[in-house]
Amino acid sequence: MRALVVGPGAEGRFAEVPEPAPGPGQALVEVRHASVNFSDLRHIGRLPEGTVLGYDAAGVVLRAAEDGTGPREGARVAAFGAGAWAERAAFDTGSMAVVPEGVDLVRAAALPMAGLTALRSLRAAGPGPGSRVLVTGASGAVGRLAVQLAGRAGAHVIASVSRPERAARLAAGLGAPERAARPAAGLAAPADIVVGLDGVEPVDVAIETVGGPALVAAWALLKPGGNLQSVGWACGQPAVFPPNSTFSLGPARSLNSFGDVTAPADDLAHLLALVAAGELSVDIGLNSSWEDLEDVKAAQLGGSLTGKIVLTVGRTL
Repeated sequence: MRALVVGPGAEGRFAEVPEPAPGPGQALVEVRHASVNFSDLRHIGRLPEGTVLGYDAAGVVLRAAEDGTGPREGARVAAFGAGAWAERAAFDTGSMAVVPEGVDLVRAAALPMAGLTALRSLRAAGPGPGSRVLVTGASGAVGRLAVQLAGRAGAHVIASVSRPERAARLAAGLGAPERAARPAAGLAAPADIVVGLDGVEPVDVAIETVGGPALVAAWALLKPGGNLQSVGWACGQPAVFPPNSTFSLGPARSLNSFGDVTAPADDLAHLLALVAAGELSVDIGLNSSWEDLEDVKAAQLGGSLTGKIVLTVGRTL
């Protein structure tokens, strides 16, 4: 079967690879769509040559798990696991969820890594109703979902983006004006969409996806007792904290790394249910054939595209 793999010189290329052999508790999935995460292409050089790329997929179960767990044969599923950019892939049944009727597989494929990161980082930070939540890189895949999920939790959301045009796109996607915006249907609290962090008042929680100077600035905005979840480093720049900037009076502030995407089936099903109910929207910036890998790579790493890139691997339902 065909797959996109790490080639010589850490470049992605097509190759013929062996058919996957599902192990215990795994199902065989015909991949229809696979989405591109920033790290998939940016850090390709860290993977051994021949590694099948990708983590996010949506498709149809060709063979259910022999132990009887997970979705049945023929079910439409979203899945999270290594080796997703292939015509067929074996996924743990604990990493799959059935795609509800009314949710197309393109949007389902865009959800796993970004959705799990947004949901679980917010859960770890624990914002309650009325708390102030800052989301940096809010026009990105993780950020946009975090804005919506924090709003559903009753938080007041400050959605920070880098450029005015990104603010406009985010506002349009959420069905709201740019400032003091009412988010999309299903979100319970106002959200301010701002460019940069100047003038932002202190916050209880920060979901930080940009890294570098943005991480330092977000840390400075935390109230005593506040929590910052560092979930990305899109800018690629170092974060330089001024002397004594980690000291503050009162309850301790905390900065946590985030990377827990283990056993995602239940959370993935929850996110898909929200999409089906119209309470969570997934922004697709580009839906392209996987044959167009070089164009996809340029779009992903060029910094001008917002929204998820989804690769069409085969025929669609």
